[in-house]
Amino acid sequence: MPHHWKFFRTGGLIQAALRTPADLQSLDELDPKLWVALGCPVKGLEIDEKTLALIDTDGDGRVREPDIIAAAKWATAQLKNPELMLESADGLPLSAIDASTESGRALVSAARLVLTNLGTPQVETLTVATFTFPKDFYSATRINGDGVIAPETAADAETKQLIEEIMAAMGSTKGKTGAVGVTPDQVQAFFTELNGYSDWATTGTSADLRVLGDQTDTAYAAVAAVRSKVDDYFTRCRLIGFDLRAAEAVNRPADDYLTLAAKNLSLRGSPVGGPAGPASAASDLANFPIALAAPNAPFPLTTGINPAWVDAVARLRSEAIAVAFGPDKATLTESEWVDLSGRFAAYEKWLSTKPGGKVAAIDWARANEILDGKGRAGLDALLGRDAELAPGFDSLVDLERLVRYRRDLNTILHNFVNFADFYSKDAMAVFQAGQLYLDARSCELCVKVDDPASHSVIAAMSKLCIAYVDCKRPGATMKIAACFTQGDSDYLFVGRNGIFIDRQGRDWDATITKLIDNPISIRQAFLNPYKKFVQFIEDQLSKRAAAADTLVTGALTSAATAPAAGAAPAPPPKFDIGTIAAIGVAVGGISAAVAGLFSAIFGLGKWMPLGVLGLILLISAPSMFIAWLKLRQRTLGPLLEASGWAINGRVKINIPLGKSLTAMATLPPGSERSFKDPYQDRASFWRWFFSWVLVGILAGALVFAKADNQWPFKQTTTTTTTVKPAK
Repeated sequence: MPHHWKFFRTGGLIQAALRTPADLQSLDELDPKLWVALGCPVKGLEIDEKTLALIDTDGDGRVREPDIIAAAKWATAQLKNPELMLESADGLPLSAIDASTESGRALVSAARLVLTNLGTPQVETLTVATFTFPKDFYSATRINGDGVIAPETAADAETKQLIEEIMAAMGSTKGKTGAVGVTPDQVQAFFTELNGYSDWATTGTSADLRVLGDQTDTAYAAVAAVRSKVDDYFTRCRLIGFDLRAAEAVNRPADDYLTLAAKNLSLRGSPVGGPAGPASAASDLANFPIALAAPNAPFPLTTGINPAWVDAVARLRSEAIAVAFGPDKATLTESEWVDLSGRFAAYEKWLSTKPGGKVAAIDWARANEILDGKGRAGLDALLGRDAELAPGFDSLVDLERLVRYRRDLNTILHNFVNFADFYSKDAMAVFQAGQLYLDARSCELCVKVDDPASHSVIAAMSKLCIAYVDCKRPGATMKIAACFTQGDSDYLFVGRNGIFIDRQGRDWDATITKLIDNPISIRQAFLNPYKKFVQFIEDQLSKRAAAADTLVTGALTSAATAPAAGAAPAPPPKFDIGTIAAIGVAVGGISAAVAGLFSAIFGLGKWMPLGVLGLILLISAPSMFIAWLKLRQRTLGPLLEASGWAINGRVKINIPLGKSLTAMATLPPGSERSFKDPYQDRASFWRWFFSWVLVGILAGALVFAKADNQWPFKQTTTTTTTVKPAK
């Protein structure tokens, strides 16, 4: 069955009510055309940005309808009582999580992990502040379930040494907490290679391979070091035995030594006799024959050896030949050399099957210790504990998500699916940045903006009177768009200062930088024609006064620069009869019009007040009608869309709502007022008083004259009789 929805009307807008968990779980059934908003930015709103970022699962910086639906469904599914999502409270009891599901159990495990690492395992309620972890929360000394075991985690030296050896052989891994250690896969690979190495090493203990007993390893190494050069020596000897003419070429001509002699002949750093050292002729000398060849000559072991190979031959004699043929042997025949090299054939084949990897670099005795279980038990215990906590660690983000949704999701829903907070008298919407106090008013409809120039292009379509304001406080700046929805705009201008109070109660110096002027109220529209007329009169008087001042100044200047006495005075200006006549006609026309107007009004008798009212309406009605039309068109949509929102509903700002968004200055109830002003302009007061008395007397006289048929503006007809003279 489809979900049964309930709707409410506020400010002329039909909105979906979100009152039950079923409403939240059924948001995917609500027609998107009935959502007030379909998208909003993650930043710039009066709600925790991290909560909005968690809802924004694709990370594009915007929250959309599918994100809201997914968040509501997931959050309600994790709780035993989904009504908790409707309370907007900061605090999630662990008992409220539904542990009957796999995800719920993971969340509980994550909660226990957090509380244990914080040293508060007895706490049963998580808040958003709980997830403000200290620096050592993810310390490498903790087992936290991230799948990486750091050496510092080990409680004993043997386990720590084993972890370091595994890191050296298999590489290290950086965990989610920043700690560097080994993973279960690396541990498994290490022991797999170590076991393979152990099996290979075990086969190398047979007598068939150990031809020289315990000296086999070192003897083979000594033979292998010079094998190619000794083989080269006996080949050269055969070549000379074949043709004696090859002796000089085979043993290198004397001219080759000239080039060699020009270099440093130090043998330190010889590539054969020792470790690498400074650059010298050692490498070139090593390329010369290991000994001088002669027909059928044995290989010398003590004298006549290439200096670059002396040390290597000495090791061959002591570590291999002495073991195989005795310590007194000074030369080695080719057959003896072939016999010695052949003894190591099986050993060499065995060496070629040595497992690869860095595990082979581990000492054989140490490898046996590791395989015997030294340190392995402690490492396995750490891996087991980490595996137990792994579901909790993986669910840490989801746990924080649930705690934040518990606090903020209901607020987000009431500023997205509907605008209940915006229309509420007790709350402010997430896009309302605070209150601006300016011109004896406080404006609550203030939104943050980044670029007033681009924002104003779209925001002007809202038909609101918008003041763009720069806000400053020590070390911070901010730009807002403040909407004036009550009063007038007579004293709103660029450069005027006020105070802005943000949602955290901080005050900012505010200065208007740009103004979009639109009608604010019917009262402003009613007075607007009269204000314009007064302004017109003031402008005309100002122009006349300026012209007169210029004329007088010019006359004084002319008088000061007039010629000396005796000169003929300038002729007086002539009057323009036509101009005077035109002025008279104009004055007469105006007088006749005014007289006709007063005649019509006072001719109404007892209906005269209605006539006056009609005159006022005749003057103000057009302005009021235009203002009324524009006030009906005021809407919130363009103002928010200029900030990145996608407003779906027509959020109109009618006159009652506008009055609630902008508060006028009023005296507190029960206040006492004194009208006595020590600086009052007395002369101005009496002029005002006698002017109104004169108007009252004139009005009474006119009424009295009308009653006696002596209306002063009534036209009379005079009949003239012409008498003819008698004939």
